[in-house]
Formats: sequence, C-alpha cells, structure tokens
Amino acid sequence: MTPAPHAPNLPEDYPAWLIRLKTDIRHARQRSALAVNAEMVQLYRRIGQEILARRAEQGWGTKVIERLARDLKDAFPDMRGWSASNLKYMRFFAEHCPDGKFGQQPADQLPWFHIVTLLTKLASPGERAWYAVRAVQLGWSRPTLELHIRNRLMERQGTAVTNFEARLPSPDSALAAETLKDPYLFDFLGLGDDAHERDIENGLIRHITRFLLELGSGFAFIGRQFRLEVAGDEFFIDLLFYHTRLKCYVVVELKATAFKPEHAGQLNFYLSAVDAQVKAPDDKPTIGLLLCKQQNRLVAEYALSGIEKPMGVAEYQLLRDLPASFERSLPSIEAIEAELTEEIDKLDPQK
Repeated sequence: MTPAPHAPNLPEDYPAWLIRLKTDIRHARQRSALAVNAEMVQLYRRIGQEILARRAEQGWGTKVIERLARDLKDAFPDMRGWSASNLKYMRFFAEHCPDGKFGQQPADQLPWFHIVTLLTKLASPGERAWYAVRAVQLGWSRPTLELHIRNRLMERQGTAVTNFEARLPSPDSALAAETLKDPYLFDFLGLGDDAHERDIENGLIRHITRFLLELGSGFAFIGRQFRLEVAGDEFFIDLLFYHTRLKCYVVVELKATAFKPEHAGQLNFYLSAVDAQVKAPDDKPTIGLLLCKQQNRLVAEYALSGIEKPMGVAEYQLLRDLPASFERSLPSIEAIEAELTEEIDKLDPQK
C-alpha cells in the first residue's frame, strides 16, 4: 500500500485564513442566489404588467393566458413556472404590488411563492408588509409563513401584559415586550381544556420544535424542571430558556388555572434566584413569562406594577391539532399552484 503523502508545513495563519475564505465563498453564493431570485421576481412582475395592460386594452382572459402558458413552456422546456396559474399570479402581483414592494420591504428579497402567499392569504397592505419584513429578517420558510398568518401572529405579537417599561432600560424594554405575545397557541398538543400543568409541560417538551416556533425567534431551550437550591430548599422552574437577541435567561411558568397575583410573586422569586445563581455577569436581567389558562388584564397589570423583576403574563389556548404539513420543505411549484389557484380565482373575478 502506498503511504499517504505527508502534509506540507503550513503557515501558522493558514487555518484562520481558510475559515475566512470559506465564509467569503458562502456569502458570495448567498448573494448570487439572492440576485437570481430578485431577477426572476422582477421578470415576473414585468410579465404581469404586460398581461394587465393587454387585458385592459384588448380584453385578454383565461383562454389567452392558457395559450401563452403553452407557448412559453414550448419555448423554454427547461424552465419551470410557465403554467397558466403562475401567469395569473404574475398578473395579480403586478396589480396589487405595482411598485414591487410590500410597504418599505422590496418584494424581490422574498422567494416567489412567499410573495404569492402574502398576496392570496392577506387582503390588507399593512398586514402584507408586516409579515414580509419578518419573513425576510427571520428567514421563514413558506410553511412557517403560512402558519403565522393562519395563527394571526400580527394580532398577538407584543400584546402580553408586562412591566418591562418600568423594569428594563430602553430599548431593551421595547424589544422584550415585542418578543412576547398573547395568547400563545398550543393547538399542536391535542389536549383538552381540562389538561393539567404537567400534561401541558410534557406535551411542549415532546413538541419542542413547534413550541419554539410558537415562542418566536431567539429562544433557546435550556431545560425543564430546572433545579434551584436556596438555603437548603429545592425549587424547580417549569421551563428555562435563553434568548439570544435579548441576551438573557427567560423563565416560563405554566398555570392550568386563571392568573392569580400570587403567581407573580412566585415567579419573582425564581427570577431573583436565576439572577443570583445562573446569570453570567454579562447577561442582562432574567425575565419571566407566566402562561395561564385565563388572565384578567387589569388584575395582571396591578399585580405586575408592584413586582421588582421584569415579567409578562399571557394566556395560552389549547385548540385542535395543527396540520403536520407545516414542517415540510417548500412544495413543488405544481403543488403550490394546485393549492392556490382556487383562491386567486376568487380574488380575481375577471379571470
């Protein structure tokens, strides 16, 4: 057997240089992919504008679009996306997003069928802009985007009762408040309204990926029934997280009952213990989240006003199971067309 050649003597800075080179290559590939996507989206908008103009001038309808689809498929057999349904989406895009933007968010920073989803699932330009910005910033897949639209994320985001404004410095208080929502939807657990706290906790751990998706971007799971020892006594936190954007620990306590003021006192104790025993010197103050079956906002506001530590109170809802399909990768163009054709035809009576 021929011996393997000896590795050459490498300069000391070679490993670090190789890491930087790999990073540069990855970034270049990402920029290239984004540029290709942007060019395609802009092309689709131009085609949509032309179809719109011909419909207005010459009364183009479905039959002409179907003929155009066949001709484009014949001319470009190696390209996908020339179906009649996709041409309708292009026309709809040009009509409802004439400047190529969702608010201030350029549409071409999103994949094409993210754009189709925003246009066909949402009627309000303001809602489209809100979801478009977050889809770009947080890298949502299309199934994740659809899930957040279906679960009314915009209506729930930043609505929990908190004392953050009084207990955290700006802008940390605003970012922390925006991180929480009300209510939280645990419909993926398949539990009834009479579920006990331990049942809910067990279900959230079994479905930790979906739970983290519902919590939102930045939450990293640390542990359940996290043990603390104070003066020889043991205490157990239901769920402990670390938030990568807030740079702090987050203590989550579950209550299968309506909110009571004493719940805030218990959570305040846990936050003090985590700050003293777990928090690193460069971490920001630990925040708490009480998830209750029900909460009276005024009672919660009164209770939190006298609490030293930063915390929020929100409800959770146990509903039907979510479709298992939302975790799948992006479907094929044909599958998406089949799903959305009926919706876009409803939205466009002049088909």
